[in-house]
Amino acid sequence: MTDRALARIDLSAVQRNCAELKRRLEGAELCAVVKADGYGHGAAWCARAAIAGGAGWLAVATAEEAADLRRHGIRERLLVMGALTAEDVEIALAADADIVAWRTGFVGLAARKAEAADTRARLHVKLDTGMGRLGAKDLEEALEVVAVTGESERLEIAGVMTHLATADEPDSDFFDEQLRRFRPFVERVKEAHPGSIAHATNSAGLFRSREAHFDMARCGIAVYGLDPFHEDPALRGLEPALRLESYVADVKRMQAGDTVGYGRKWTADGERDVAVLPIGYGDGYRRGLSNKADVIIGGRRYPLAGTISMDNVTVDLGPRSDVRPADAATLIGGDGDERILAEELARILGTINYEVTCGISPRVRRLYHGE
Repeated sequence: MTDRALARIDLSAVQRNCAELKRRLEGAELCAVVKADGYGHGAAWCARAAIAGGAGWLAVATAEEAADLRRHGIRERLLVMGALTAEDVEIALAADADIVAWRTGFVGLAARKAEAADTRARLHVKLDTGMGRLGAKDLEEALEVVAVTGESERLEIAGVMTHLATADEPDSDFFDEQLRRFRPFVERVKEAHPGSIAHATNSAGLFRSREAHFDMARCGIAVYGLDPFHEDPALRGLEPALRLESYVADVKRMQAGDTVGYGRKWTADGERDVAVLPIGYGDGYRRGLSNKADVIIGGRRYPLAGTISMDNVTVDLGPRSDVRPADAATLIGGDGDERILAEELARILGTINYEVTCGISPRVRRLYHGE
């Protein structure tokens, strides 16, 4: 059966990417970030592949994401990185997941919820070294959170953490400044809690500096073979795991002056063939790519023609083409000598590769192979 829109996920690529990341960590732990349904790739499937590649931890953004991984039989250590409500804390503890704290009030909530569940909560205290989002902004404030946590029998200081704002900007000195701010926090907490771990870096920081590795790296985008510096993943030994496909539903013969799509944004300058693919922005193939991106059919690139609609795109095949209905079309991935990277689409859209894959909608079927 031909799918109107299909995302093929190569799990062996995820496994190899994680093995490469683990190799570069030189003994530090690898935490594979599988939030947002594995950046659009499928959280549970990719979690298993990441574990096979050497990941000892998995990270998510929400308590429900942690619970879903447990429902799929994932048993590795889980870290819920996002802000949690009282109900979220209950869900996270029921999933035996570690949680993040940066306020003493939250520490008290976690202790009460752990007491009610007759369990012990593992907390990672977060210092905001410059991201300006979650985390205690002041070192002494973060140390107070650690101290309050250590007073409860129901709580454990499992780790300390921060998040890097400019790791993917090689010319930014702020990367080093954040590490400088983080180190005293690590040293003081480890002195009092020697079993705790320290973690700061994302995918970009892993490649950028060994100084950012600490005890663990939280890698997201690189796990899926996407480049954290928004270039070619192959430059860092990474393999894109996702391929987005459709097919040619029809080929239409256009005459000079004929137009295509909403708003008539493309006009034939002579006799031309136009292919119609049954995929569109309802599938996450963004409308902003209209008249700017290419697709690959039969190993050859062809430009989009006209406005991308919710369920269809149109493609300029040129004055005369041998493309026929039912031919396969590649929107992300390779075919023959041609390839279209998520990074290429991101540049056209003025965004990042993360958003390209996260935006592929649930109505696109995922087909997994290479496990």
